[in-house]
Amino acid sequence: MSDDLDPITPDAALEYYLDARRYDFRETTMRTHESRLRSFTDWLKDQGIQNMNEVDVRTVHKYRVYKRDDNGDDDTCNDVTMQGQVSTIRRFLSHIADIDAVSESLPERIRLPNVEGDGSSDDQLDSGRANEILDYLHDYRYASDQHVTLLIMWRTSARRGGVRALDRDDYDPEEQALCFRHRPETDTPLKNGNRGERDVSLSDYTAAVIEAYLNSPDRHNVEDDHGREPLITIQFGRPSVTTLQNWVYRLTRPCAIGEPCPHDYDPDTCEYNTSDGASGCPSSVAPHAVRTGSITAHRDAGTPREVVSDRGDVSEKILEKHYDKASKRQRMRRRRDQLPDEI
Repeated sequence: MSDDLDPITPDAALEYYLDARRYDFRETTMRTHESRLRSFTDWLKDQGIQNMNEVDVRTVHKYRVYKRDDNGDDDTCNDVTMQGQVSTIRRFLSHIADIDAVSESLPERIRLPNVEGDGSSDDQLDSGRANEILDYLHDYRYASDQHVTLLIMWRTSARRGGVRALDRDDYDPEEQALCFRHRPETDTPLKNGNRGERDVSLSDYTAAVIEAYLNSPDRHNVEDDHGREPLITIQFGRPSVTTLQNWVYRLTRPCAIGEPCPHDYDPDTCEYNTSDGASGCPSSVAPHAVRTGSITAHRDAGTPREVVSDRGDVSEKILEKHYDKASKRQRMRRRRDQLPDEI
């Protein structure tokens, strides 16, 4: 941080930018800029950055990684969306450089992402890998909180925020179903609001694991801050979305299930073999990759698109473009199964 810079908080910098550009953009453009930059400044504060003077190229890169691999409970950014995000951030930093909030050279050093193809990410947990992890959890950590979490994510294609939102009473043992409900007033909104509410049927096995977890002495008998009883618990109540994310990162490392490291790291000294370092492992994936892999696996197994759409709370158009990562040959085989023998 340079001594030549003047301290300013992320919120104050954002308010300055929006006020200064108020007459430069149309209303819709202003709303887009405010939304993108509010996400950026909120993330800065979550990282403990309370002074824009601390922002540098590495900070912006870390934010790009977050938007690409995590992005809270929103869908992760594809190349096209990322280009828009970074372009807006660069404009913002260029403008506040005029008031010595960041170095004058910083905006020039931030490069926009290249856009290729349809702009959708290919990151996903493939079916074989998912089942290897779930088989390990069945054998060694059966009906644990992390087993139940990953199993629900994989079998229902749910977002991590949806899994976090589940209460104990949202599991219906009679029908073997989970009921996803939008409850923003008590801190468990669904991404698509009331439109995201749905009941999802479960296989006999998934239902059995959930019931074993609910009856396990290792499960915490606790309420959240609003007096609700979460389905998945930690010692002090309902887990945060960050906690669920960290569980997924940890479980998807090869060493977590007793496999040798494909990157030749020593597990005893590896920086990624820690509670907070798992996301850096080249083999670990974010919850969004579990959702993408689950949707693709359902489609490969012959589940109709409209069924996957309803279960996963994703439109068929978005499903086809951003989530279903089947190859051209996989898509051909699916179509073959739907064709009559003779016409």
